Amino acid sequence: MDLGLAGAFVAINGGSKGMGRAAAECIARDGANVAVLARTQGALDDTVAVLRDLGSPDPVGIATDLTNDVGVAAAFAQLRERWGMLHALVNAAGPVDVGIGGFAAIDDAEWFATFDIGTLSAVRCVRHALPLLRLAPWARIVNVSAHSVRRQSPAIVAYTASKAALTSVSKNLSLSLAAEGILVNTVSPGSFNSPGMRDYVLALPADRNADPDDLYDVMRIIDEDFGHPAHLRRAGDPVEIGPVIAFLISKCNTYMTGADVNVDGGSDF
Repeated sequence: MDLGLAGAFVAINGGSKGMGRAAAECIARDGANVAVLARTQGALDDTVAVLRDLGSPDPVGIATDLTNDVGVAAAFAQLRERWGMLHALVNAAGPVDVGIGGFAAIDDAEWFATFDIGTLSAVRCVRHALPLLRLAPWARIVNVSAHSVRRQSPAIVAYTASKAALTSVSKNLSLSLAAEGILVNTVSPGSFNSPGMRDYVLALPADRNADPDDLYDVMRIIDEDFGHPAHLRRAGDPVEIGPVIAFLISKCNTYMTGADVNVDGGSDF
């Protein structure tokens, strides 16, 4: 299916690994120019090389601290000079090493750190991307939230709260930007074998008998530790989220805005 992304300009934060990387690769295959924003230059260089091989005409990696507004502003200023406009922004970065644990285990500093990357990183990117999106003939924003917003788990209270805030911001933006024709949607992944989840499984004691590369094993751990099973009885692979995000940012999506799309392997939520 031709999504109409050939030649489009797309920025993805958190795009050097996990779901952001999967989205970047899917979008590159459709011929879009893809900019990836992340902290680590080595991961960015590797991602850019892959995106070029997949068909992105002008892929670019920008080393950016998404918790620093000055740095985020500079990143989008660089894109304005390079491309002149943006057709789409994907906010895929999320808390990895913070926000995991029960309520009593999380202090103020961790709450602030979790919201800084889980919510405010997207807020900063939208703030500085909007002038570029307004210059394009069509524009889309997709924010990656989490299915745990609907299905709570005491083990990820701060993480989920930050994603709930992001979902709320997305809904509000869809309303405020509708008059300009800028579509804003949220994707809420369920139980995926993300890099963070894989690291979690790797750190488990040997007697848990969990292979981090076996999606059924990973699903078992997610069910046991977080209470989030899926009807398909396996965890999702990050590559399975890419086509969903690609559609939502594309010209083929003409009437979806304000939606929160579950990609969860089946659930009752």
